[in-house]
Amino acid sequence: MSQVPEEVITQLAPTGVLRAGINMSNFLLVVDKTPSGDPIGPSPSMAAAIVEALGVSLELVPYENPSAVVAAAGTGEWDIGNIGAEPQRAEVMDFTAAYAEIEATYLVPPGSAIQSIDEVDRPGNRISVSKGSAYGLWLENNIKQAELFPVVGGGAAFDLFVSEKMDAYAGLRPGLGSEVEKLPGSRILEGQFTAVQQAIGLNKGKEAAHTWLKAFVEASKADGLVASLIAKFGVEGRLSVAPPA
Repeated sequence: MSQVPEEVITQLAPTGVLRAGINMSNFLLVVDKTPSGDPIGPSPSMAAAIVEALGVSLELVPYENPSAVVAAAGTGEWDIGNIGAEPQRAEVMDFTAAYAEIEATYLVPPGSAIQSIDEVDRPGNRISVSKGSAYGLWLENNIKQAELFPVVGGGAAFDLFVSEKMDAYAGLRPGLGSEVEKLPGSRILEGQFTAVQQAIGLNKGKEAAHTWLKAFVEASKADGLVASLIAKFGVEGRLSVAPPA
């Protein structure tokens, strides 16, 4: 990209350091840690690419989950937040279009009569989901007939699904691969009810920075940067380059 306007640099990194809030709970975007504890993966690498373009330093600020990143919006803890873009989160943050996306679908229990995703949102069905997750927020906005049970923590949501003999457990397709092994006879439904849109968020009121970041993300998809990061960290087939905005 061309030289970055000074206004953008001032809005994103007024001290010369860009603080990037990183969601540590997404194993496709953070695949490992350095010996000092810094996150490694596509998400922190996108932050590194941004600071390279800006010509500033990078500080990675880890958060246990995306809800914690959102809770810190406007507090001065971070300058950008790399999480999934959802309408509830957009109330307190501005987002670029997605740079990558992950399929979200359902796991159904052994013996379930449910064969397709559109059969899940039916009267009487109960769905367990991790509270505050991007796909969980999507379900909160879109489930019309089934009963949704948001539970803090993906592990706790899966345990509730099993213990209460619920009709479906919502999750990211890559993560459901390990859950299906814990419950012999369970099945992962084909297709997706949504794709989690992994994006770059920033605090509201920074219009020049927002415009620049949106262009940066589109260029990163078009020039192969995002695809190269997906390949570098071995998450092909589980994390996909998002389509152009």
